[in-house]
Amino acid sequence: MSRRYDSRTTTFSPDGRLFQVEYALESINHAGCVIGILAPGKSEAKEIAEAEEKKEVSNVVDGASTTAVAEEDVSMTEAPKPKEKEEGPPRRAGIVLAAEKRVTSKLLDKEAGGGREKLFTINDNTLAAVAGITADANSLVAFARNAAQSYLASYNTSMPIEQLVKRLCDLKQGYTQYGGLRPFGVSFLFAGYDPVHQFQLYATDPSGNYSGWKASCIGANSGTAQSLLRQDYKDDIDLDQALKLAVEVLSKTMDSTTLDNEKIELATISIDAESGLPLVHVLGPKEIDALLKQHGLAKAEEGTATTAAAT
Repeated sequence: MSRRYDSRTTTFSPDGRLFQVEYALESINHAGCVIGILAPGKSEAKEIAEAEEKKEVSNVVDGASTTAVAEEDVSMTEAPKPKEKEEGPPRRAGIVLAAEKRVTSKLLDKEAGGGREKLFTINDNTLAAVAGITADANSLVAFARNAAQSYLASYNTSMPIEQLVKRLCDLKQGYTQYGGLRPFGVSFLFAGYDPVHQFQLYATDPSGNYSGWKASCIGANSGTAQSLLRQDYKDDIDLDQALKLAVEVLSKTMDSTTLDNEKIELATISIDAESGLPLVHVLGPKEIDALLKQHGLAKAEEGTATTAAAT
């Protein structure tokens, strides 16, 4: 029965489905896994609670001092001030995008861009990761870059991330309602920053839907990765913890338990401490290997493996 409907992009089946969109979603499930994690640093609710706690302690101390002054028989002694907690290293806020690379070859020129398969820089405050047909992704990335630069030229400010995502999804949705076209077989994770809503993470699909997330996953084994993120994600996670969580989830969803820079891509968007502007940083091969080694997920060196086998 579905034969007369599945070849038509604009025709609904009797049960209200567009098979071409479902086929596009299925192609994404065979692509490499892509993970996005929003790292707010310290949650706003926690900051408010700490501020209220300090205020209550201050009121108690002031009240104790006033009572001591008023009473004649009590010696004039100041109430002991609470000890300030020692603060650790600053908690960095930002977003982490991690992706599994399916095309792994020693002949790729990583310095010339051959190592970039999943991650794309849109503008100064937006980063995108893709899962699906790479050719479709290149076309949509070019459209998003043109839209962002057009907005910058018109208003002299970076395009808000949600507005950019909506503009792209309008194009994707249009390809599901005109004859002679097919849906784009690619999903995106957009990571961005704007001064009003701070850091934001959005996911899109071929139908033109988009939604905001704290942590999300697209591509192969997305269900498993989503379950792991649901268990381990915390609302006050910082950028370094998010990097650790991303590589740990990738190591559990990929076929191999050991990772290296040829198998994954990593990028972050954060705030530059000096300028206060968003900073997009794509980790290089050496940085990825150092991160994996730090968390015990790096591939063993050949010399070490040979020595262990001989022993």
